[in-house]
Amino acid sequence: MKLKELTTLLKKVSEDGANQAFSKTVRLQEQLSKAEAYRHYGRCNVDRWLLEGLVKISNKSIDRTKLESIAESSNRITYLPVAER
Repeated sequence: MKLKELTTLLKKVSEDGANQAFSKTVRLQEQLSKAEAYRHYGRCNVDRWLLEGLVKISNKSIDRTKLESIAESSNRITYLPVAER
């Protein structure tokens, strides 16, 4: 295993462990308002995810687990190369 792969793996494992410990000690809301989603993930990202249909608003709230999985994945459907921006 290369050093870069090991570094990436250790980073991911430590983030997952921290998230598990945090979720066991603090009760997180399962749903976020649009304003809260903007604060956590950025207005541009949330608006783009809504526009692309990756996440939907139901009852004026957005599912936190869905937002987290989208934020961690590569989801640039509308990505433009630097030359085209």
